[in-house]
Amino acid sequence: MTDAACGLGRPRDRILDTARNLFRRCGIRGAGVDAIAENAGTNKMTLYRHFRSKDELIVACLNEAATEADKSWVELEAAHPADPKAQLDAWVDAVDGCIREGQACEIANAAVELPEASELLRTTIVGFKNHQRQRLGQLCADAGIHRAEALADMLCLLIEGARVSRQTLGQEGPSHSFSTCARSAIAAFSVESGASK
Repeated sequence: MTDAACGLGRPRDRILDTARNLFRRCGIRGAGVDAIAENAGTNKMTLYRHFRSKDELIVACLNEAATEADKSWVELEAAHPADPKAQLDAWVDAVDGCIREGQACEIANAAVELPEASELLRTTIVGFKNHQRQRLGQLCADAGIHRAEALADMLCLLIEGARVSRQTLGQEGPSHSFSTCARSAIAAFSVESGASK
C-alpha cells in the first residue's frame, strides 16, 4: 500500500513537516537525519533522495517558513486594502500575538544555532531577514514615515529582543511590552514625519 493510500501524504512533505517539528523541539543540531527519517515514517535513503544533505533539508524548512511569512503579508494587505497605517497597526498586533504565544522565528533560531553555517544556509537566512526588513520599511514608507528604514530597523530590533526575552524570562518579562514599545516608536516617527493620525 502506498503512503498516499495510507493517508500519510507524500514522503517529501512528511520529511519537511517532521524536520520542522523536530527542529523546533530539539534544535537543528539535536535532530539528526536518522530521527527525522524514523519520525517521518520513512528511511534515510528516501530522505537523501529528496534532500542531498541535512543543509539542503534545513534550507527547504526555512524556505517553507519564509513562504508562510509571505502569506502573512498578503493577508495583512487583504485585511486592510490601501490603508498602510492600518496594516502597520495590524502588523504590530500579529507580531505581538506570536511573541505572547512563544512562537520563535525558525530562521532567527537557525542563525543563532548555526553561527558557522554553510554558504547555502547563510544566504537563505540573510536573504529572508533582509526581505522582511525591506517589506517592513516599505510599509512604514507607505504609512507616511519619512525615516522609514530607521523605524523598520527599530521594529526589527524590538522583535528580536522580545523573542529572546520571551524565551529567557517568559511571558511576564519585558516581551509583554512589545506592542507598547512598537506603537510608541511608530508614533514618535509619525509625529516627526507629520504623519500622525
